[in-house]
Amino acid sequence: MKKNEFTSIISWILVFLLIFMFIRGLREIQIEKEIPYSEFKKRLYSGNVVEVKIKSDTIHGKYYDEDGKIVMFKTNRVTEDNKLVEALEQQKIKFSAEPDRGWFWSILINFGPVLLIFLLWYLWAKQLQSGGKQAMLFGKSRARLYYGKNKSEVTFKDVAGCDEVKEELQEIIEFLKDPKKFQRLGGKIPKGVLLYGPPGTGKTLLAKAVAGEAGVPFFSASGSEFVEMFVGVGASRVRDLFEQGRRHAPCLLFIDELDAVGRHRFAGIGGGHDEREQTLNQLLVELDGFDTREGVILIAATNRPDVLDPALLRPGRFDRHIVVPIPDIKGREEILKVHTRKVKLSPDVNLSIIAQRTPGFVGADIANLVNEAALLAARKNKDAVEMSDFDEAIEKVMAGPARKSRVISEKEKKIIAYHESGHALVAKLTPGCDPVHKISLIPRGPALGYTLQLPAEDKYIISKQELINKISVLLGGRVAEKIVFNDITTGAQNDLAKATELATKMVTEYGMSEKIGPLTLRKREEEIFLGRDYLTREKMYSEATAKLIDEEIKSIIETCLQNVEKLLSENINKLNALAQKVIEKEVLESDEIDSIIRNN
Repeated sequence: MKKNEFTSIISWILVFLLIFMFIRGLREIQIEKEIPYSEFKKRLYSGNVVEVKIKSDTIHGKYYDEDGKIVMFKTNRVTEDNKLVEALEQQKIKFSAEPDRGWFWSILINFGPVLLIFLLWYLWAKQLQSGGKQAMLFGKSRARLYYGKNKSEVTFKDVAGCDEVKEELQEIIEFLKDPKKFQRLGGKIPKGVLLYGPPGTGKTLLAKAVAGEAGVPFFSASGSEFVEMFVGVGASRVRDLFEQGRRHAPCLLFIDELDAVGRHRFAGIGGGHDEREQTLNQLLVELDGFDTREGVILIAATNRPDVLDPALLRPGRFDRHIVVPIPDIKGREEILKVHTRKVKLSPDVNLSIIAQRTPGFVGADIANLVNEAALLAARKNKDAVEMSDFDEAIEKVMAGPARKSRVISEKEKKIIAYHESGHALVAKLTPGCDPVHKISLIPRGPALGYTLQLPAEDKYIISKQELINKISVLLGGRVAEKIVFNDITTGAQNDLAKATELATKMVTEYGMSEKIGPLTLRKREEEIFLGRDYLTREKMYSEATAKLIDEEIKSIIETCLQNVEKLLSENINKLNALAQKVIEKEVLESDEIDSIIRNN
């Protein structure tokens, strides 16, 4: 037994004895006076007895003494005295009989109060001790600890689609495995590595994979865990996180969603958030204060690097900034291989085709796609996931779940068929447009019907003509309605919004207007960051230029509209044949669409 534990036990025993002695002292104050039975009888007949309680062997009661004070008494009962009750009745004294309660009740009466007080005291002390610990833990870091390969089984084999990023992080792994290799020549490893890119690209997964490859402890925390309503708690948690890192060196510290704690200081209107600023200041101090020779490296991830404080991004703090991009077609295929390792696939599944049909998908989207396909196959009681399940899952992820139960009138069905056929026909007859993959009249999500276009390859730059073609395809549905029904509907609302947005960007951002010239007349469409954008945003052009911008946007839309009207009018037979076939079958694949257009 430890010395502290022994001392604690002795202390509690002394406390118990003191309480017992105190209660016994109180009981002694009102202790009963023991008198002979003869004196009891004498006082009884003299009328001094007030109350009597008769037990099997004793008599307890109260009487008046010579000074008129009440005295509690106790006497042994003489069982041969059969006239006691009669005497009590004659003297009109209140009396009662009580049974003996035995030894258990005697112990309870004597020790019960002591035990009750002791128990309440113990519970109160325990609660106070627990509350004290909670108060002390309030400023502790809430980072979760993973012990490399023992707890975090994530390695670079589980990360795909970002080979260049893995190469950048390989240096960090080598340093954690063998720090002396870099210190031998006087080199210093980066103190901090910032991973930034769109949501779902695998930034958190990459950080876990680095820890798994290096086999070192991995502390994972979210930026929001540092900020509390109490000022100073965030800074305390930052200090504790780095202290834990030093104790477990070499190790990795990972802060997810860094923008929650690393935003620009004085970022609000009228003043900043004091707690967030103190937390950021402490983070800056800790990054300056620790030495990479200790083997502690900080990795952070964010989707919004533009809102981070410049002091956080300078060399010496986050030395290395690594972009985690949206995967290309090859990367998507590699990610599909990772996520389908535990999925039973049918021989007809071609992952390269699925990768081709999912442009713009990030790792999280692809993981969701594979899961949806597996659920669809299980719902149909299939033995393996087939290509048709992946096709349906792609449509579900892109356009939403099918609403087959929705009842659409024949008139509306015809309008929707011509609308979607107009999109598809313009896309097919306009050179340079993305291939049409499918036309469907089955409602999905908010859409009553849809035309699915999938690019043949990933594109990183778009020409002016390609943007014109996109606007033309978007206008194809509205123009088809106008030509066939000599009327227009609200079904083109989303198409018009997208077309107007593209035309606006062509004029104001891409410099694709001859009258405006190669100028950018507005900032990129980003979220306003209070304190930096809202108050400092200025109008970048005159009223005359604003009028010219409106005219140019309208000119682009109207030119595309005229070209689409001419194109569909010249190919009205193809439009009618395509719409009738869509009404008949509800869903047309690319081969069927090509056949109809070719034969009419």
